[in-house]
Amino acid sequence: MYLLHILSGRMLYKGMLMEITGSNILPLLLGSVGIIVLYKLLQRMKQRAYIQDTVVVITGASSGLGKECAKLFHSVGARLVLCGRDRQKLEELVQELTGGADGKRKTHTPNVVTFDLRDVDAMADRAEEIVGCFGQVDILINNAGISHRGTILDTDVSVDRDVMNINYFGPIALTKAILPSMVQRKSGHIVTISSIQGKIAIPFRSAYGASKHATQAFFDCLRAEVEQFGILVTVISPGYIRTNLSVNAVTGDGSKYGVMDKNTAEGWDPQDVAKAILTAVSRKKKDVVLAGMMPTLAVYLRTLLPCAFFPIMAARARKERKVKKN
Repeated sequence: MYLLHILSGRMLYKGMLMEITGSNILPLLLGSVGIIVLYKLLQRMKQRAYIQDTVVVITGASSGLGKECAKLFHSVGARLVLCGRDRQKLEELVQELTGGADGKRKTHTPNVVTFDLRDVDAMADRAEEIVGCFGQVDILINNAGISHRGTILDTDVSVDRDVMNINYFGPIALTKAILPSMVQRKSGHIVTISSIQGKIAIPFRSAYGASKHATQAFFDCLRAEVEQFGILVTVISPGYIRTNLSVNAVTGDGSKYGVMDKNTAEGWDPQDVAKAILTAVSRKKKDVVLAGMMPTLAVYLRTLLPCAFFPIMAARARKERKVKKN
């Protein structure tokens, strides 16, 4: 009886297989797969066409997400200007990029410009140096930033000011300094790496969240104002990424946090985020959230049902405070 059952099942499977192969279903399936493959190929070609030979400036390029963006944009033919504080790390990255070239694709040797975003008054000179590398800037990616961990009561206002200089005043000063050259050419694309925390506020991240909220508002305003000049503005809001952002975060007294948060350790691979950024930029997206389902839902909850959002954040604050005490 058991053997008969098995044989019947096999005959049924063969019959279904013959029905599929003998009808129009198989060609339809193969055609669908072919369309998907062709679509992805065309998207890659479109990305390469948009980025090829364009001058792309990346701040915070020596590590983390900035470094992955540098690798990816270099691979598709961008003329890079890599910016950061550590010239040695930037030059090592240049050697890595040029040494890894396979000769099959057209690539360009990147330029390096060093500066500290805290030095807001120096941004005009640094912008002039950046523009001078290739004579223009096609895409500016404001990526550099710093995070914060600490209670509002225990955070000195000097820390708030420092985080705002790095995450907000520095990038907007650089953007303002480069913007006139884009307006003159009536062409350009400004990309800012914000955060999901620029849309929702999380306890014990006050300085960071405030700087990202300000960033979101500024570049939303900028997008509307420069549309008449043909200049694009893209704001990318990622969730947690597996970088050293939490390790390098500052605490309430300005000291280094030095801890890899669990959420950060379990976050997105920076290579995947870099790919998503390249896709968003090549498709000229205006505002992109790169986060999981729960953070994305939280954004809508904060907007549509704040009376439910606030208690959730208060409960999160109590939970984190309890964990730290233990």
